[in-house]
Amino acid sequence: MLFNAPAARKILFGFLVTGMLMAFLGAILPAWGYHLHSDYLTVGNFFLAMNAGILAAIRAVRAMLARWTLRVVLVCGASLAAAALLYLAAVPPTAHPLWRMAGVCLLGLSAGTLSSSLLHALSPLYRHEPAATLTLAGTFFGSGCWLTAVMVAGAYYVYTVPSILVLMATVPGFLAGLYARSDFQPPPPPPHRPWKEALADFRSPTAVLFAGLLFLQFGNEWAIAGWLPVFLVQRLGVSPATSLKLLAMYWFFLLAGRAAVQWLLPRVRHSRLLFCSALGAVLGCAILSFTNNRFGAGTGVVLVGLSYAAIYPLVAENIRNAFPYYHPGFASGIFALAFTGALLAPWSLGVCAHYWGIRIVMLLPLAGSVIVFALLMALWLVARLTAAPQVKAAAG
Repeated sequence: MLFNAPAARKILFGFLVTGMLMAFLGAILPAWGYHLHSDYLTVGNFFLAMNAGILAAIRAVRAMLARWTLRVVLVCGASLAAAALLYLAAVPPTAHPLWRMAGVCLLGLSAGTLSSSLLHALSPLYRHEPAATLTLAGTFFGSGCWLTAVMVAGAYYVYTVPSILVLMATVPGFLAGLYARSDFQPPPPPPHRPWKEALADFRSPTAVLFAGLLFLQFGNEWAIAGWLPVFLVQRLGVSPATSLKLLAMYWFFLLAGRAAVQWLLPRVRHSRLLFCSALGAVLGCAILSFTNNRFGAGTGVVLVGLSYAAIYPLVAENIRNAFPYYHPGFASGIFALAFTGALLAPWSLGVCAHYWGIRIVMLLPLAGSVIVFALLMALWLVARLTAAPQVKAAAG
C-alpha cells in the first residue's frame, strides 16, 4: 500500500481547499463591488498578484522540501491561506487596491505551496495509477472551486464581506490543524531533466502543439472562471448573486463532465470525444459572447463546462503517451512554460477589457477555443503523417 486511507483522505481534502483558494478571486470580485464600475486594470492586477504568488511558491517548494518535512510545508501552506483570508477580511472597503493585492498575493503563495506539495505527496500513487490519481485529485479540486462559488453566492445578501472571508478562513485553518497532527511519507526526489533535454522539446512539433493546447485550454478555463460574474452583471444586468450561481453552475458542469468522461472513455473513441468537446467549447463560448438573456447565459455556461471537462484529461493522456517524463506536479521544459503562460490569461483579459470593453472577456476565450480545435486537427494530421512511414516500414 502506497498510502493508508486516512493519509489519502487528508491529502485529497487538501486538494479541495486548494480549489477553494484558486477559485477565490472569480467569486469574490462582485462582493468587493467590481461589478459596479469598469476598473478592469485593477481586476486584472488582482489576478497578476495571485499568479505571482503561485509561481513564487512553486519555485520555493522544492527548496522547502529539501530542508523541511512534507508535514511542515503543508502546515505552512494551509496556515498562510487562513492568515491571508483573515487579512483580506480586515482590509476596509475604502483602502487602496494595493492592500488587497498584497493579500491576494499571499493567497496565491499559499495555493501554490499547497498544490505543489500535495502533488509531491501524491507522486508515488501517480506513478502507480496516473489516471485514477489525477481523477481523484481533480474531483476534489473542482469540488473546492464549486464550493467557493456556492458559499459566496449563498451568503451574498446574508453576511458582510468580512464575515464571508472569516468563514472561508476556517477551512484552511482546520486543514492546518489536521496536517499538524499527521505524518506523511517523505516525497520522492523530483525527476531531473538536463537543460539540453528540456530545450529539445522546443524542436519537436508535437511537443510545441501539445504545449499550445495546454496553454490555451488552461487559459480558457481560468479566464471564464475569473471573469464570468463581472461579465454577466455588466453585459446582461443580472444580479451579483445570480451571476455567482451561474459561476457555481460552470464549476458543477466542469466537475460533472470530468466524472462522465471517465465513464465514456472505454466506450467512445477518444479522438471523436476530443473533437466533439472542442466544437462544443467553441459553440458555448459563442453563445456566451452574443447572448442577451439569462437563458442563453445558462445554456452557454452548461455547454462550456461540459465541453471543457473532456479536453484536459484527453490531452494529458496523449502527452503521457508521447512524453513519458511528463508529470503534472513536476512540469518542466516547454510544458512548464505552457502552465505558466496560462496563469496569465485572466490578467491579460483585464488589460484587453480596459481598452476594448467587457465583451472582449468572452470573445478571447471564443478565439482560444477555435485555436484549440485547430491545434487538435494539426495533432491529428501529425499523428497520421508519422504513422504512415511506420506502417510502410512494417509492411516492407
